[in-house]
Amino acid sequence: MPASTPKSSRRVFLSGAAAVTAYFWIPKPIKGYTAAELRAMTIDTKVKPGISKWDLDTPALCVDLDKMEKNIATMQATLKKNGLASRPHTKTHKTAAIAKYQMATGSIGICCAKLSEAEAMVANGVDQILMTTANPSKSKIRRAMAISKAHRGFIQAVDEEQNARDLSAAAKEAGVVADVVIDVAVGTRSGIPAEGALALAQVIDKLPNLKLRGILSYDGGGQHAKGFPQRKERALTSLAPNVQTYEAMKKSGLNMEIFSGGGSGTYNIMQLIPGFTDVQVGSYLFMDMQYLAIGSESGDPVYTDFAPSLTVLTTVMNNRFPGRLTTDGGAKALTLNTPHAGVIGEPGMDYDAGSDEFGGIRFTTPPSREYKIGDKLEVIVPHCDPVVNEYDQMYGIRKDRVEVVWEITGRGKSQ
Repeated sequence: MPASTPKSSRRVFLSGAAAVTAYFWIPKPIKGYTAAELRAMTIDTKVKPGISKWDLDTPALCVDLDKMEKNIATMQATLKKNGLASRPHTKTHKTAAIAKYQMATGSIGICCAKLSEAEAMVANGVDQILMTTANPSKSKIRRAMAISKAHRGFIQAVDEEQNARDLSAAAKEAGVVADVVIDVAVGTRSGIPAEGALALAQVIDKLPNLKLRGILSYDGGGQHAKGFPQRKERALTSLAPNVQTYEAMKKSGLNMEIFSGGGSGTYNIMQLIPGFTDVQVGSYLFMDMQYLAIGSESGDPVYTDFAPSLTVLTTVMNNRFPGRLTTDGGAKALTLNTPHAGVIGEPGMDYDAGSDEFGGIRFTTPPSREYKIGDKLEVIVPHCDPVVNEYDQMYGIRKDRVEVVWEITGRGKSQ
């Protein structure tokens, strides 16, 4: 965590693999503002001054703006020092307002995993987009060409010859030359194996309505490898065949201006990959329990490079049974339940979001205070990406006051 962070907020507690940032005072709620009430109080996303986050109706998705902005600044500074650019993934935040802030603070573009997500972004003024998923569907190819025709900063991924030919034909019909990158596989999830990528690149180079811009290679599992030495070894080993492919493409005279990949777990490793240009960071601006458990380069078992800025507020619904609480934040509010959410200020609470509507809390050590029905708790989410997709809006908080209300622009855009 950055050195300027107050010492009290740097205290962490480990419960198994989970890490929870500790805070020491939680005020009682006064009023539960609904989402509609907050929207009625906003002008151009700005909220009427003075509303406490503790007055929000729950479950409520909140982001600490000071922490998020510092996380973004830390990432940009580190990548700049390492000679790399950032191309953040919108699948993490799905929010055009945040994408615009990332672009304004130095990112060269954004990544979108799904076409509908890209459509939502361009509709809201964000059009420097790298599509990281190939689209073999004819209908999606037509939709992608509509974006490409209107927005010249749109780049599509391709990973097989027939898809490349279909893209070229659709581009010709649309009257454009479409920019593409080849998705070169890392592991078995997606992309063409490295040994076949050069031949595909040579086909693309001859197609009249496609322009090859380079390659992307993303190792999702490598981002969460626990222990920095293990992450570094995996990143360098898994990308070695792709580096050879990149160098062979470049040697054959192909355009290799883009070599994109990596993420929040390997952002400070990718400068060791020859030819690498930009990192597809995502979770760094929010953090979550999964990332907090991967460990830092310093050897700290907690990932302290970035502060957890994304939280969900929940309300205590039941306190009648000794050593237990029930909240209104279950699986529909927190999605994944592994690892368990971390209750801020209460390292002795084990938060189980296994029930659809309710969160169950078990005390492993006595809580800091007595919790009554109606009191509120703030939790660090297990995994930020799917949680954001469950909410219509996100509350931007500064010093415990609601500053902005952001629409989750790409909510539900999974096609």
